[in-house]
This record gives sequence, C-alpha cells and structure tokens, in this order.
Amino acid sequence: MSRSIGLFYGSTTGNTESVADLIAENIGLDKVHRIDIAADGLDSLAEYEHLILGIPTWDFGELQEDWADLWQVLDAAEVEGKSCALFGLGDQIGYSEWFLDAMGLLHERMRARGAKMVGYWSVEGYDFEASKALTDDQSQFVGLAIDEDCQRSETEERVTRWCQQVLSEFGMA
Repeated sequence: MSRSIGLFYGSTTGNTESVADLIAENIGLDKVHRIDIAADGLDSLAEYEHLILGIPTWDFGELQEDWADLWQVLDAAEVEGKSCALFGLGDQIGYSEWFLDAMGLLHERMRARGAKMVGYWSVEGYDFEASKALTDDQSQFVGLAIDEDCQRSETEERVTRWCQQVLSEFGMA
C-alpha cells in the first residue's frame, strides 16, 4: 500500500471522529483509510507507509478508553521508519493543567518504537497551564492541537493548514 495513509482514531463523544473526517476530506478520501480503533483495533498499523493518529485527552490527562484498551498493542507495533503525525483533542480551559497530555503520551510511545514524528504545531493562539504534548523548547505541540470545547471556530482552518503541512512532510504535496 505504498503512498497510502492510515488514519487511526479513538472517539467517545464523536468530536475526534469528526476531526478525523475533516482531515480525511482535506487530504483526499482516495489517499486516506480511516480506522476507528474501537471497531478495528491497531493491528493494521504496519500496512501503511504514513500514519495519522488521533487521540483525545480525558479528565486529568488520561487516555481515551479505546486507546487505553489498546495501549499495550503499541509496544509490538511495527512502525519503525514510518512517518507519523498526531492530532489531539482537549479542553484548554476546563483542564488547563493537562491540555493534550494523551497526545504527548502517544508521541512518546510512537517515537520509542522508531516512528518518524512529523506534524508539529505552534502553541500560538492557545491558552493553557501545562501539557505533556509540548516539544522540549515548548514552542510547539507534538501534533495538531484541537479544542472543540473552547475554540471550535478555529478547527476547520487549523485542520486545513495542518493537512497541507503534513502532506508536505509525508512527501506527498
């Protein structure tokens, strides 16, 4: 499946699924295979040259339940050398101390498995106290930051710009 993108996501309330749909539409439905991990798991990660993984943060920096159920599967995932971009959803006002922590945890896990991480996103325009999803210099998130609770009006434009960036970093632009 060379040149194909696997877009894996977990979604409890539907927000992450909606963002996954928007990403797939922006990149092109002919290039992306959407995988709801609650239904289809993570077994097909190795089948794709490029990966996009979507994870919301729950409560006090916790993993979304579908990701939590499959977390150990990532330890055996064959992702070394694959390009991988992340998008995360969180609430920067209600959970300001844990904004996008789950995306930071997923980044660590994928990088440890040898994935080539791309799709980093500026912290500009966000207001939060702390996040495990920041680069070492704290100038960027380790993936696209989406806040459907407090900045829903920003989502479409952010997704559009990020998809262009990721396609370029995947070498597909």
